[in-house]
Amino acid sequence: MSPLAHIVALPVRAYRLVFSPWVGFNCRYQPTCSAYALEALEKHGPIRGSWLALRRIGRCHPLGSDGYDPVPDRPDRPDRGKNTDI
Repeated sequence: MSPLAHIVALPVRAYRLVFSPWVGFNCRYQPTCSAYALEALEKHGPIRGSWLALRRIGRCHPLGSDGYDPVPDRPDRPDRGKNTDI
């Protein structure tokens, strides 16, 4: 995890330490939103990881879905935009 991602992850870690025991363990998704956010920051870095975490939190509402929702894999950067059909 990059140093900036560690800084961005501090509020998530604080939430898990302070508020999560009070809120309870009734998340709609697996993994939980905080675990998803930490994994997204680790896999994708601070900018894209934060975006993925915010999108996930935005989907967590009474009319939203539930179930298993893993962090998407990071696309391979070097092959991006190359034509492999040649």
